[in-house]
Amino acid sequence: MISVFDSAVMLGDTVTESTRTFAHKPFKLEQHVERLYKSLKVTRINPGMTRDEMIALSLRVLEANLHLLGPEDDCWLVHNISRGLSVAGADPTVQRSPATIIIFTSPMILTDWARFYVEGCHAVTPPSRAMPAQALDARIKNRSRMAYTLAEIEVKLVDPKAQGILLDVHGNIAENKGGNFFIVADGMLKTPVTSNALAGISRATVIELAADLGVPVRECDLQPYDVYTCDEAFFTSTPYCIMPATRFNGLPVGDGLVGDVTKRLLAAWSTRVGVDIVGQAMRQLGPQP
Repeated sequence: MISVFDSAVMLGDTVTESTRTFAHKPFKLEQHVERLYKSLKVTRINPGMTRDEMIALSLRVLEANLHLLGPEDDCWLVHNISRGLSVAGADPTVQRSPATIIIFTSPMILTDWARFYVEGCHAVTPPSRAMPAQALDARIKNRSRMAYTLAEIEVKLVDPKAQGILLDVHGNIAENKGGNFFIVADGMLKTPVTSNALAGISRATVIELAADLGVPVRECDLQPYDVYTCDEAFFTSTPYCIMPATRFNGLPVGDGLVGDVTKRLLAAWSTRVGVDIVGQAMRQLGPQP
């Protein structure tokens, strides 16, 4: 059970990580847990266990649930850790009980994203801006997601299937509600700096894969103009890995098709994990006409 007075419920006072499996094996679990512990340190939440203990417990949870997956299925492995009981009073920062540690698995359902691998998605910038780092550093991965949800509501008013790109208060590209953003321009990959964006594990993986493929990468400020005029664009996030974007605020990105660099990166990721990422998602849609 979780108390109705838990700080996760009362305040959204929770840090989080989401890892996925490929062929039933967790991908970069150690890096996710390392980032989790950085978030715990900055938020001053004491989890009551070491990183190694957290990894061991996570693997136990995964192992206990693998029998529920089909041979071609994969799953999430999610961590939510709150400060514990929240007592109304003058100081909500005091940890008055052991931290609440929630680790669970759930099936990796990719149907919402599957068609985007071949058609690309429509990326849209909402009027709402990303939370500035001066208020909450985006590198702290947390469950206080109201700002992102409201922005995504605005995006869906433009196009029910659109995927949002938040701008920061200076008009630079920040991040998606759950991922990072890249463009291909001038023969290189470009992605926003992490001053107002999560330092994503998937983002880091794309940078590694690009190095293997000999594609140069630049971390820099990007504005909507750069997306309107680029050759390719895509999102990165744990569940779908790479999601091509072929439209931006109603205009085609490049020639309006999924680009060559994006396809090469997806193929390289599939090779690294031994799973056909696009094929796995498309199979979930069933037979196609």
